[in-house]
Amino acid sequence: MTERYAVVVVGGGTAGLSAALVLGRARHRTLVVDAGEPRNAPAAHMQGYLSRDGMPPAEFLAVGREEIARYGVELVRDRVVEVEKGEDFAVVLAGGRTVRARRLVIATGLKDELPAVPGVAERFGRDVLHCPFCHGWEVRDQPFGVLATSPASVHQALIVSQWSKDVRFFLHTVAEGELSDQDLRRLAAAGVDVVPGEVAELVVEDDRLTGVRLADGTTHARSVLFVGPRPVPQTGLLERLGAELHETPFGAYPVVDPTGLTTVPGVWAAGNAIGFAEQVVHAASGGYRAASAIVGDLLMTDLDAATQE
Repeated sequence: MTERYAVVVVGGGTAGLSAALVLGRARHRTLVVDAGEPRNAPAAHMQGYLSRDGMPPAEFLAVGREEIARYGVELVRDRVVEVEKGEDFAVVLAGGRTVRARRLVIATGLKDELPAVPGVAERFGRDVLHCPFCHGWEVRDQPFGVLATSPASVHQALIVSQWSKDVRFFLHTVAEGELSDQDLRRLAAAGVDVVPGEVAELVVEDDRLTGVRLADGTTHARSVLFVGPRPVPQTGLLERLGAELHETPFGAYPVVDPTGLTTVPGVWAAGNAIGFAEQVVHAASGGYRAASAIVGDLLMTDLDAATQE
């Protein structure tokens, strides 16, 4: 017989584990399906999470898995390949298992597509960084570079100047004429040097970033490079369920209410599945909100059914 759960949580990162913890404590039979691909896996530590500042992401998730197990929540290392909606949800796993659920939490996150510059992918999460709020303090006052991927990268160059006064903004494939007069004035006011020309590669010595080399052979000594990855939302399951999406400058994400409920009845989303800028602390909160809403939803559904018998 197909196993039946109150809730299946798709994704075992921060949002998924947070939702599972609340559901387990509310005595709902819950299954977490974890493909083991957290967005912050390249990072050695996470910051800005009160009481967990500096904790390695892998350790954080390991503690979370231990906590949900205390409340009988099951976790399986697998991937959801299909979901079908009927009276409830049929959830098909890559390993061949099919389970049923009354409600779903989609916490599949997103993937970061990095600029195709030699050395960027290899150094990402070490001295090639994305979020200054996550890593700015640890690299403060060092010589920064910022690799432009679009005119919107100006914002990143301005933000990182909070952590270093030695910032060079490499235009790369962005023409200087694409920057507005206001952009140029702000960059100058922040003390950010604008460097035209395409970046050819990163210079690495003794396993650390030492410079950024342009296509013309010019090398700029830098010890940190900030980049803006192209976010790729993992919304395949939501799309197949018919969830409405809305376009943003960072990709298409599901339309959700304040609890994370999508436009598909019975389906909630949380974490980077609902937006590019969801940090770990936001993901934990989003998972909590979704789970608490599900607890109330299931209770009222069952009570209403009982009154009609």
